[in-house]
Amino acid sequence: MDEDIEILYNREWHHRWLVLGALLLALLAAGFYALNAGSIHLSVMEVIDALIKPNALDTQTRMIVLDLRMPRILLAVLTGASLAVAGTVMQALMRNPLVSPFTLGMSSAASFGAACAIVMSSLPLLSLAFMEYQDAFIVLSAFTFGIGSVFLIYAISLRRGSTSATLILAGVVLGYIFQAGLMVLQYTTDNEKLRQITLWLMGGMWGANWSAVILVTPIVIICCAYLLYKAWDLNALLAGDEVAQNAGVEIRKVRLLGLFFCTLASSACLAFTGIIGFIGLIGPHIGRLLIGQDNRYLIPCSALLGALILMVSDTIGRTIIEPVEIPVGVIMYLLGGVFFMYLILSKDNRIFT
Repeated sequence: MDEDIEILYNREWHHRWLVLGALLLALLAAGFYALNAGSIHLSVMEVIDALIKPNALDTQTRMIVLDLRMPRILLAVLTGASLAVAGTVMQALMRNPLVSPFTLGMSSAASFGAACAIVMSSLPLLSLAFMEYQDAFIVLSAFTFGIGSVFLIYAISLRRGSTSATLILAGVVLGYIFQAGLMVLQYTTDNEKLRQITLWLMGGMWGANWSAVILVTPIVIICCAYLLYKAWDLNALLAGDEVAQNAGVEIRKVRLLGLFFCTLASSACLAFTGIIGFIGLIGPHIGRLLIGQDNRYLIPCSALLGALILMVSDTIGRTIIEPVEIPVGVIMYLLGGVFFMYLILSKDNRIFT
């Protein structure tokens, strides 16, 4: 009997690492293709030369590969990974497979912050100061409001308790409040600012540059590393709060710190990209179908899936009707809708039970 269990465990262990290795190879292949694809097509050798010996190429090719496409690809990888990991962890914390990074009102709060920055840039006293630093202020405002939402929820939880129902309900209420503020700004602003707000809400990689990548990378790595470190506690929470408490898990601390690091990683990326939905739902769900519920493997699997899905979606968005670019947020909403309709109509819908 023990030998059968050991054989089964080893088989599952090898299967999980095989899936992770295949996803990593797929991510690298998709990234290489993304460097090649675009309105200006490059050969395979030009891309390789740009990566290995950039000084040997002309300025235009070097700029396309290293200054335009490379930071865009890296930002897509970081954003997709952070949103998928956040979705995985939040679903474990709340024991709800439909929870995502946006459930706690973060997207509405970040959207309201970005809209405030866009509208304020048109005020007479601030227009000159905002003219040069408008993009930076939009990023800072979106991040501040996004991360501020989790502190509001933390304050509510201190008063009412950190149960999953309380946290979800508080997030929904905050989301409606920030959404109301966003609608007021959209209703009162002029056409030019309204277009800017709408474009930001669609989500895209237009803000990708090396400064954004350098700023976001340590935040995403630290947050994801902490969440992976807590994988055992997350596994215990899946069995229920009483079981986790008997196993020595500090439920309140794990839940609140987990939500904080999820929101920090997500809001840092979304501040540069705008609102990109469904990654926090699609990545974890596909990961569970491929690799199971164990968060030690599910978290890295979701990260790779989220990075792969968002990068491929962004590549499709900027190449499908060249030279016109479709916002990646639009691609993700279409993909997410089709994916969840498939899950609803499929016979094996254990993912919602």
